[in-house]
Amino acid sequence: MKINAITFEELQRPTYILEEAKLRNNLSLISSIAKEADIEIILAFKAYALWKTFPIFREYINATTASSLYEAKLGYNEFGAPTHTFSPAYTDYEIDEIAKCSSHLVFNSLSQFNRLHLKAKQANNNISFGLRVNPEYSEVETLLYNPCAPGTRFGVSADTLPHTLPTDIEGLHIHCHCENGSDVFERTLQHIEEKFSPWFKQIKWINFGGGHLMTRKDYDIKRLIGLLKQFRIKYPWLKVILEPGSAFAWQTGSLVSQVIDIVEDKGITTAILNVSFTCHMPDCLEMPYYPTVRTAEHVENNEQHTHNIYRLGGNSCLSGDWLGDWKFDHELQIGENIIFEDMLHYTTVKTNMFNGITHPDIALLKQNGEIDTLRSFNYNDYKLRMD
Repeated sequence: MKINAITFEELQRPTYILEEAKLRNNLSLISSIAKEADIEIILAFKAYALWKTFPIFREYINATTASSLYEAKLGYNEFGAPTHTFSPAYTDYEIDEIAKCSSHLVFNSLSQFNRLHLKAKQANNNISFGLRVNPEYSEVETLLYNPCAPGTRFGVSADTLPHTLPTDIEGLHIHCHCENGSDVFERTLQHIEEKFSPWFKQIKWINFGGGHLMTRKDYDIKRLIGLLKQFRIKYPWLKVILEPGSAFAWQTGSLVSQVIDIVEDKGITTAILNVSFTCHMPDCLEMPYYPTVRTAEHVENNEQHTHNIYRLGGNSCLSGDWLGDWKFDHELQIGENIIFEDMLHYTTVKTNMFNGITHPDIALLKQNGEIDTLRSFNYNDYKLRMD
């Protein structure tokens, strides 16, 4: 079935729509950056893990990054390649299976490395071990997403790192960005080199983590490539890895919902939707941030209660399951579509079944204009979580 990609008027139930053409544009750009800078860029599952689209990804990239046993198994079994794996803490009862699925295994602390790396090595003798380090510098403003905030549980700081790394440590992993530009990476790189370059001669690879939003329109790609090339010239023996998540799925699709009721109280009119912010768009409440709503404008202050301004409400029983006030160019009607833009990263991986709310479908809008439903959810999906 072909579909109108502007209005999605053919849809009558909530659906995440991934647009193949937009995804391929991002993948092509990321692949070209990796090639020109002579580095490896891999997909972080924590932001995007729609495994039915992995055949598309395999045309452009060769590896993925995991943060748990299940993500590692997904990469190994469905993407078809061992993963670069990091976890804040591995468990004795999962480390063997994680190691079998991984090409690189990064430990968050020296104590974890000392306790578990031999067991991991027995499970996979070809694995490359790394250590996460803390550059003690990050420009991430939202504390919830800042891995370098005081008291962080992530990584080893330079002042506690031994002068000689343990024999089996072959790489360092640094993650301190969140949807940042190359200017932030440039400033961060100065801190990384200042603190950790004395150990560079002892390692084979360095992973600069995720948060490099290289597919955003205003991202300075030439600056990023220049920084990476300069780094490779200074340290030619180091393989450089980036593992963005959001960059792959940035602006590749939307969440289509429908108005199912309109209510009014104390001059505030709320359009209740058949989706939930807490269930289906959790970052809107956690970050928090206002998404872009197609054909609507966010209004900061609705004290005047102007005509055609609506609060958008979710359909869960959480009182705070609503977000902002939005001005439309017409009076909303029951059944019409409300389209949330850029809803493919950090959504399907973070959705939940709180309240037993029906999940949106997940669909792929192919380049020929036809839509392919990748997954529909039903009662059994909810019931199985309770078993």
